[in-house]
Amino acid sequence: MPTTQLPNTASLPPDFIWGVSTSSFQIEGATQEDGRGLSIWDIYCRTGEIKNHDTGDSACDHYHRYREDVGLMKALGVQAYRFSVAWPRVRPLGRGSANEAGLSFYDRLIDELLAAGIEPWLCLYHWDLPQALEERGGWLNRESAVWFADYASLIAARFGDRVKRFATFNEPSMFSLFSRSLGKRDGSSEDKLHRMIHNVNLAHGAAVDVLRANVINASIGCIHNRQPCRPSSASEADAAAAARLNVYWNAGFPDPQCRGEYPLSMRVAIEPHMQPGDLARICRPLDWFGLNHYSPVYVKARADSMLGYDFGDKPASLPLTPIGWPIDPDAFSRTLQDVHAQYGLPIYVLENGYGDSGQPNQTGAVIDPGRIEFLKAYINAMNEAASSGVDVRGYFVWSLLDNFEWDSGYSIRFGLTYVDYASLQRTPKSSFGWYAGLIKAMQP
Repeated sequence: MPTTQLPNTASLPPDFIWGVSTSSFQIEGATQEDGRGLSIWDIYCRTGEIKNHDTGDSACDHYHRYREDVGLMKALGVQAYRFSVAWPRVRPLGRGSANEAGLSFYDRLIDELLAAGIEPWLCLYHWDLPQALEERGGWLNRESAVWFADYASLIAARFGDRVKRFATFNEPSMFSLFSRSLGKRDGSSEDKLHRMIHNVNLAHGAAVDVLRANVINASIGCIHNRQPCRPSSASEADAAAAARLNVYWNAGFPDPQCRGEYPLSMRVAIEPHMQPGDLARICRPLDWFGLNHYSPVYVKARADSMLGYDFGDKPASLPLTPIGWPIDPDAFSRTLQDVHAQYGLPIYVLENGYGDSGQPNQTGAVIDPGRIEFLKAYINAMNEAASSGVDVRGYFVWSLLDNFEWDSGYSIRFGLTYVDYASLQRTPKSSFGWYAGLIKAMQP
């Protein structure tokens, strides 16, 4: 591949890690096999709220096709794979007895990765809470921190001999905001949001302690979605709304986890849920900061919404991906610089990618130049941040496979690999070859 097609990586460290990311509910399928319990997303899919009434029942059938998918990773040349464990697969009721069949699946996956020379990065929680725990209050119950620590103990005991890289949560601001804030307008919902934020933070701290105590040489972080929140207009009201959302979206979790304090504007609301010593329980030593970044978000004031915000219009001049997300590599570079300045931890970019609805052409090939240009621009921006002193040590594309994209179902495709959901055939896209070429060019 001509080097002119590759991004500038001159400022990245020689041991920089290139990887791909997925999550359990989005790719595994097999939701009713081998003793797996129900998750909150199994139940939500039954409401019909997902586009095209899609569900995660089959997804990419990774549960049965994991060897093929590890083969794809080996062909890519990635050094690491970030995945998540489905809590209800390994502990169907969230508490109590473990499910040996579910644990054995992850044994097989981890062993397959290691045999391929790929380091497993295990995320404990990517949004699929066991439904049995939701019925006990879920993250609104302070006991959820105990449940999560017990689950982390199970994972550490079973996989800690082979897995050393652990993330506690993926994007806690996203699953708290979108389940408890967006579209909610009553005061009790606001209190629930703050209670949930605090309990998830407590669960994070408890899990860090469990992993640290039970896994030799564990390397631990949390994965945060950081998107600059910008006002949709020049009005003071929109500026205030954007600033307010920025606190909840970008600071409500990393600040207490990494700095031992909540953002000032949140403290009064969090205070009713605090007990003595809580901040010390939350702020446990971490080894790295996991960053997910896609684009800025544009915000307008909305007086009747819970936090006084809604999503507003984007600038007409801003280029967009096919799914309408802004393309702004400079925002990525600045986000990396901000995280470096605020938290002082090594940074691993654990999600960055491009969504479209691309289909195979008449020859069966999937040609996606837009994704290639996006990845090239964002990796260039990452290199620029590294040249300014940002300690960024890895980059993982979202995602290895087209998959179930939450409320959008299967209508949006982020994969380097095309998945035909009828046949489940995998077809590497042109971006797959491009990324493989980049990784190969980076080898000593």
